[in-house]
Amino acid sequence: MKKIEMKSQLQIGQTFPLTIKRLGINGEGVGYFKRQVVFVPGAIPGEEVVAEVTVLKRGYAEAKIKKIRKKSQYRIVPTCPVYESCGGCQLQHIAYEEQLRQKRDIVIQSFERYSGLAVDKINFKATIGMENPWHYRNKSQLQVGKERENVIAGLYAENSHRLIDISNCPIQHEAINTITQTVKDILQRLNIPIYNEKKRTGIVRTIVARVGIQTGETQLILVTTKKDIPKQQLLIREIKSKIPQLTSMMQNVNGEKTSVIFGKDTFHLAGEQVIQETLGDLSFELSARAFFQLNPEQTVKLYDEVKKASQLTGEEKIIDAYCGVGTIGLWLAREVKEIRGMDVIKESIIDARKNATKHSFTNATYEVGKAEFWMPKWVKEGYQPDVVIVDPPRTGCEDSFIQTVLKVKPKRIVYVSCNPSTLAKDIAKLKREYEVKYVQPVDMFPQTAHVECVSQLVLKED
Repeated sequence: MKKIEMKSQLQIGQTFPLTIKRLGINGEGVGYFKRQVVFVPGAIPGEEVVAEVTVLKRGYAEAKIKKIRKKSQYRIVPTCPVYESCGGCQLQHIAYEEQLRQKRDIVIQSFERYSGLAVDKINFKATIGMENPWHYRNKSQLQVGKERENVIAGLYAENSHRLIDISNCPIQHEAINTITQTVKDILQRLNIPIYNEKKRTGIVRTIVARVGIQTGETQLILVTTKKDIPKQQLLIREIKSKIPQLTSMMQNVNGEKTSVIFGKDTFHLAGEQVIQETLGDLSFELSARAFFQLNPEQTVKLYDEVKKASQLTGEEKIIDAYCGVGTIGLWLAREVKEIRGMDVIKESIIDARKNATKHSFTNATYEVGKAEFWMPKWVKEGYQPDVVIVDPPRTGCEDSFIQTVLKVKPKRIVYVSCNPSTLAKDIAKLKREYEVKYVQPVDMFPQTAHVECVSQLVLKED
């Protein structure tokens, strides 16, 4: 029997009325036209709009707002003047309290679609937000370019190579905006050659600025195509003079044709080589290329939720899978019997060991490699974990890891996720042995569509 394929009833350029039902995972409004899904960036649930089709794909359409017939009570004027062209934020046009509600709904939708569980039986908690959801990011990586004869620094507009100047970004910490703007002005005044992506000419390609939110220490990393910068000593003197509060000045060399920010070689230009940051009573050294959470204020709330979900009594043996530099494990280390972590990135494990030693934790062990290797080995040696904490990349857990967890059978799994869809898909594989007790969304990146979750999974009783 021949399969009949439903033809789209929409055409490019067609306008039609649409009621927005919900937000999609990328922050766009979602409506239905004759059962066809339509994604409309900038639309808010509850709004009635006139939409114009811009893209037709198999199974869905994309459209833009031509007119808002019925406006949401939560629609506000975005703070950022380049909000619509930049694309770095997706929700600035929505009042913050509604952003938090919608993020919880995005998580629920993912579970409805992928988990195979009855969502009305799961406790989806209210999203944990920020008192002040602005100026929270502690690091920026802005491409440098020229607009006419002016030096600009920013991000490429969505689906284009047009650089949008955003060096006064309302979600970046103010110290970062000051550093970026000042460095731009100095590069302009000294006429330092700026990298041209098309011609592959010029020297300075990226301004990376970072601040220790708790310590106030600041770092500038200039990413250049070559080690030698014209007027280098004058440039360093000018930056030190105009930004006297700068703690560390570094240079990274990346001459490759790539969208990756950093190259392999990093050099010290002035000040300290690292800056300090703290999370609670833990302190960390941040080198030029070190990864650290971008919103330390919310990171503390996130890690406290991990601690709560772990239900610690002081006697637990913990495994911290995908442990990175060990921040989550060290957050728990004082309240557990022993913690063991692993990661495939050797540099991360070196940092995790240093961090454990620095804080005098003798009950923390870190190894290079996959959990699939270390977990069965440790269990065979008599280390049966009570809790497995997992914080995987956006792609979620590898299937081999999930199968290993199902064999090892810890009492609890605490799953930290930055992607509700892969979280729900992984839980679909774990549900035969584990019950989802609750899901706690945390707003790590206000004004954007991203949402982090902490999920508590408990081993089912036989």
